[in-house]
Amino acid sequence: MLFDSHTHLNAEQFKDEIPETVERAKELGVTEMAVVGFETPTIEKSLELSQTYQGIYSIIGWHPTEAGSYTKAVEEKLIQQLTLPKVVALGEIGLDYHWMEDPKDVQDIVFRRQIAIAKEMKLPISIHTREALEDTYKVLKEEDIRSIGGIMHSFSGDDEWAKRFLDLGMHVSFSGVVTFKNAPEVQAAAKVVPLDKLLVETDAPYLAPMPYRGKRNEPGYTRYVAEKIAELREMPFTEIAQQTTENAHRLFRIGAYD
Repeated sequence: MLFDSHTHLNAEQFKDEIPETVERAKELGVTEMAVVGFETPTIEKSLELSQTYQGIYSIIGWHPTEAGSYTKAVEEKLIQQLTLPKVVALGEIGLDYHWMEDPKDVQDIVFRRQIAIAKEMKLPISIHTREALEDTYKVLKEEDIRSIGGIMHSFSGDDEWAKRFLDLGMHVSFSGVVTFKNAPEVQAAAKVVPLDKLLVETDAPYLAPMPYRGKRNEPGYTRYVAEKIAELREMPFTEIAQQTTENAHRLFRIGAYD
């Protein structure tokens, strides 16, 4: 049993084949997933999916590339939606200096505001950081994130960066990038994250792992991420699968951890 801690089954790429994609995931042992919504349409679709499928949960928030459209009305609606059943975290939120759709100061304000909401609602957060590790770390440290914790989603840093975020109380989640031959730094990070802070994900439909790199990713491919981490750590795949699923349940307060 595997838990895809970050996927976009709500993306347009899946609109005509969601049931089939869920079934293919189950065939590969991926029985649970968190579908991430990051602006109005994807949030609404995430909520719809989590209410429809037993093993699907929602993570919702306002993405840094959408920071300029974050308003009081957006926030009020988001707070309401965060109280709905099966919403397990606030995200993906953070900083994105690659696309730079909005200035850094705007992204920073929206990021910190959503952290405050997560604290008020006692929800963990899912972090998007692209070309912004230093500033993301700075915000999380200044906001004292340990009380709620969260996930460094699709982690792209090295082992030293992983340790810094772990010191703040964060979990570290690896996507298909960890299977790439040209990602030795990410692979090094995957070896040092403590087992109880380790998560796996796809970020589907993006970042498909080997042997599907360059093709559309899907939640079932979480299996290949977990298999690669098991190989890197010289551990049984079943142990990685069991531990990462338990970690997701604990962080998201699912089942016995509710």
